[in-house]
Amino acid sequence: MIDIKLIRENPELVRENIRKKFQDEKLELVDKVVDLDVKWRKEKKKVDDLRSERNKISEEINKMMKAGKKGDAKSLIVKAKEIPGKIEKIEVKASKLAGEISGIMMKIPQIIHESVPLGKDDSENVELEVIGEPKVPNYEVFNHAELAEKLGGLDLESARKISGQGFYFLKGDIARLHSAILTYAKDFMIEKGFEYCIPPYMIRSDVVTGVMSFAEMDAMMYRIEGEDLYMIGTSEHAMIGMYKDETLKKGDVPQTVTSYSACFRKEKGAHGIEEKGLYRVHQFEKQEMIVVCEPEDSYNWYDKMLNYTVEFFRDLDIPVRKLECCSGDLADLKSKSADVEAWSPRQKKYFEVGSCTNMEDAQARRLGIKINGGQGNYFAHTLNNTVVASPRALIALMENNQQKDGSIKIPKVLQSYMGGLKIIKTKK
Repeated sequence: MIDIKLIRENPELVRENIRKKFQDEKLELVDKVVDLDVKWRKEKKKVDDLRSERNKISEEINKMMKAGKKGDAKSLIVKAKEIPGKIEKIEVKASKLAGEISGIMMKIPQIIHESVPLGKDDSENVELEVIGEPKVPNYEVFNHAELAEKLGGLDLESARKISGQGFYFLKGDIARLHSAILTYAKDFMIEKGFEYCIPPYMIRSDVVTGVMSFAEMDAMMYRIEGEDLYMIGTSEHAMIGMYKDETLKKGDVPQTVTSYSACFRKEKGAHGIEEKGLYRVHQFEKQEMIVVCEPEDSYNWYDKMLNYTVEFFRDLDIPVRKLECCSGDLADLKSKSADVEAWSPRQKKYFEVGSCTNMEDAQARRLGIKINGGQGNYFAHTLNNTVVASPRALIALMENNQQKDGSIKIPKVLQSYMGGLKIIKTKK
C-alpha cells in the first residue's frame, strides 16, 4: 500500500505506475481517493475547529468563574456541552470516509522499482543469467511421476482416493530425498546467519490482507469455515505477520529469519497443467527466508537473497537461471521480483522453483511494521524469497540426476541426510 501523501502530492506518478502495470481499469481509483481525501480532510478540519472552539470556551468559562461571573458563564457552559455531540457526528462521517479511502488504497498497486522491465505478463519476463549447463542426455528422461512410481516412492491413486486431485503420498527413499532437500535447506540458511523458525500454519484475515492483494488471496488461500483463520500459502505470510504493529529499534534490524512450513494453495484454474505429477499441488513443503530491514539496505538484501537460492540449487547439481519479472507480472504489493527457474531435461525448458521479492514498505505500511531511528519512526522494508519448495525441487533433482537405467544419483551434499545412500535404484 502506498503513502496517501504521494497521491495528494503527485497523483500523476501513481497513475503512470498503474499504466506501467497494464491495469488501466484502476486509474479511476486515484481520482476517487483524491476526491474522498478532500472530503475527509474537510471533516477533520471541522473536528479540529470544534475542539479548538471548546478549548477557548473552557478558558472563558474558567475566567468568568474566577471573576465570580457565574451567571454570565451559563450560556457558554450550554454551548460547550453541545460541542462533543457535534464532534461525534462528524467523526462518524470522517471514519466512514477513511474506511472508503483505505479500501481503495488497498487496490492501488505499489510503486515499482525503476529497474523493472516493462511488459504485460510473464511471457515478457527478462532472462538475467544462466548458471550451470542445461543438458539433455542421449537417453529417455522419464516423467518425474512415472519415475517416482517405478522407484516405489509415489502413490497418486491412494491420495486421490482420500483427498482428491492435487495431493500425493511420498514413500521410501523418494520421501527421504524430499526430506533431505528440506533439511539441507534449513542448515544452508542457518549457516548464512538466518534464525530458524517454524511458524503457525493458520493466520487471521488482517494478516492475510497485510501481506497480499485481494486477488492473490482469492486465488490462493483456503479459509477455515466459521473462523477468522486462513491456511498459509507460504510461511512468508506468517513470518512477516510476526512483526505486525511492532516498532523495531534501529539496532535490531535487519531481522533475518528462515522458516520451514507446510503450505496450502487452491491453485485456482491450474488443473490440467502438468496434471500427471507433482508440479501443481494443493499441499507442499517449503523453506523460506524473510528480511525486515532499513529502506536503504533492502536492495542489497534482495541481491543476496536471490543468489542464496541459486547457490542452493547449484549445490544439488541443478542448472538454473534468474528471470526478472516484468511490470505486468508483479503482484500489487511487489516493487521488484525475480524468479529462479530450474532446468528440465525432459521438457527441454526451465520451470519456476523459487521467487525473490522486495515489497519495500507495502507490507510494513499495511501491518504497521516500523523502525525507531532515533529521530522518529518510519516504515521498514520487507523481503521474502524461496530457499526451496518441494516437490518442485524434487522434480528438478530427479530429472537432472536421473541415470540411463532409471536410477537417481543423490547429490553429495544430501548423502549424509540419506544415511550415506548415493543412488536410488528401482526396487525389484
